[in-house]
Amino acid sequence: MTFNFGHPYFLLLLLLLPFLAWLRNRKVKESAFLYSSVTLLRGVANLQRSSARAMLIRMRWLILILCILAMARPRLSEGKTSVKASGIDIVVAVDLSMSMAAMDFERNGERVNRLEIAKDVLEGFVEKRTNDRLGLVAFAGRAYIAAPLTLDHDFFQINLDRLDLGIVEDGTAIGSALIAGLERLRDVESKSRIVILMTDGQNNAGKVPPLTAAEAAEALNVKVYTIGVGTKGTAPYPQKDPFGRTVFAQMKVDIDEDTLKGIAEKTGGKYYRADNSEAFRQIYEEIDALEKTEVEMQQYTRHEELAAWFMLPALVLLLLEMILNHTIWRKLP
Repeated sequence: MTFNFGHPYFLLLLLLLPFLAWLRNRKVKESAFLYSSVTLLRGVANLQRSSARAMLIRMRWLILILCILAMARPRLSEGKTSVKASGIDIVVAVDLSMSMAAMDFERNGERVNRLEIAKDVLEGFVEKRTNDRLGLVAFAGRAYIAAPLTLDHDFFQINLDRLDLGIVEDGTAIGSALIAGLERLRDVESKSRIVILMTDGQNNAGKVPPLTAAEAAEALNVKVYTIGVGTKGTAPYPQKDPFGRTVFAQMKVDIDEDTLKGIAEKTGGKYYRADNSEAFRQIYEEIDALEKTEVEMQQYTRHEELAAWFMLPALVLLLLEMILNHTIWRKLP
């Protein structure tokens, strides 16, 4: 961290202060009383102006100096920091259909549903992709943009945390989700553009067939990694019994793996099956390893503005000077 001024030319005003002080001393005239005889003043003839008045004058000069320093924008700078840009833009499409409520995964020894484990694993993936722009698509019966492409991963995480089951009409619009992701990537220039699509079902909603969307991705040179979420066979699905208690019914797992494989193959990506928590994490680790590249160095300077630390004392001193000048240190006319 280094200290510097954003507008250092304002500091030139400090050079004028000695001249202003000299000019003021030439023009200032002391307040006076008229006496009938100078013999009455012989005892005080050599007295200077009161220390109180001198203090007020010093306060005014100090206020002026602080204001000039504030105008010069004092700040702390980190200097130039090298940033490695990956050149990779990634859009993640997350299935929010109600089948994602199936609790066939475990986290820290506790049973969790598919959406929770998907969000948890994705969070770990995002932490590793510090130099990538990330976007988020949520879909069920339709698809919508949950977060645009951004380098602000905290913003991405906030929007990921907001995703929940039931916020979109039920269904599985795989084709629409892929098209929504492509819309985010279509007009951006980057070395590599990727869509990671997670779903646990078959396409049964939306107007765009999944393989047609895959052809659009191929035309745009966007690579698609598809992930089938869920155990094989059946999975426990939470339901409420007549007494309001949560019970689990076995639900058939019906992932359209052929379609997901077709999407991945057409776009140069890869299909994965996440049937347990560890496999899910390994999938993202493999994607992270496959998509590694660095294309340029960028530099930026981060500043912490300090002007307020000069303006606030100046305002306090100004207020104090006005109060003292019109009360206990008021001069006689």
